[in-house]
Amino acid sequence: MHRATQTALYEWPHVVGPAVTRQCLKYKAPMRQSLRAYSVLPPPRDSEEKEMLAQMIRVDHAGEYGANRIYAGQMAVLGRSGSGPLIQEMWDQEKKHLGKFTEIMADNRVRPTALLPLWNVAGFVLGATTALLGKEGAMACTVAVEESISEHYNSQIRVLMEKDPERYIELLKVIKEFRDDEMEHHDTGLEHDAESLPGYWLLKNAIQLGCKAAIYASKRL
Repeated sequence: MHRATQTALYEWPHVVGPAVTRQCLKYKAPMRQSLRAYSVLPPPRDSEEKEMLAQMIRVDHAGEYGANRIYAGQMAVLGRSGSGPLIQEMWDQEKKHLGKFTEIMADNRVRPTALLPLWNVAGFVLGATTALLGKEGAMACTVAVEESISEHYNSQIRVLMEKDPERYIELLKVIKEFRDDEMEHHDTGLEHDAESLPGYWLLKNAIQLGCKAAIYASKRL
């Protein structure tokens, strides 16, 4: 019996042939891809959880996309100024955030918001317009936007922690890391004279009102 088993194992590649063997080995890649798809989001238990997670990722992706466009607008105006390297450094972090949420969306088949073309234009215009007010204007915009995004991330963290922190541990890691980056950008804006801009509080409140509207719309459309 033992010898027969050894003979069967030895002869198996010769019986099925090298072409079939290679074909079987191809199935390893989809298995790895399937595991990777759940590295951040767990498989949804029901349609309600599926929609909750989809809304979270959709709006987070939209927010990071809009932030990228804002920094692009700022760089278009101030890229060659003394503030250029600082803005570029913050923009590079936002690119990382956007890339991660794009990856999560693709892995879990979450559709982006239909409003991306609007955020594309609106984000760039907001960044460029505030940058035309000078470094202080760009920093004021940064403070307003990053504070709104940080508050939104904190809201998501509270929801996930209340529901099941162990189940959403990987998603919580991502959101907390990005929240900390956004708070760092917020503090950087304050350190670089954002509040010295005439009409700072008016501008900040107007931008944050727009951010709240964008978050609301991106969840649903």
